[in-house]
Amino acid sequence: MIKVAKIRYLGSYRLRVSFSDGMAGEYDFTPIVQRGGPMVEPLRDPPFFGRVFLEDGAPTWPNGYDVAPGWLRREIEAGGALVRDVAA
Repeated sequence: MIKVAKIRYLGSYRLRVSFSDGMAGEYDFTPIVQRGGPMVEPLRDPPFFGRVFLEDGAPTWPNGYDVAPGWLRREIEAGGALVRDVAA
């Protein structure tokens, strides 16, 4: 099972993630944040978005919103941004 091993906030709604399989990439959450909804609403504040942390290998925010690592990896791969993590 793929997990996020490292995460770094890049500003705005972008994250750089390293996965447990040695791959990494960046993802822009702008489309998700723009959709809205009660769980996503707090993420619209960039300082709050930047408080992302890892819980059981999943990017998670203080309000309990989280993202499935497998989904995130597929999204990054589909966008052509999945690369071997040179820092791994």
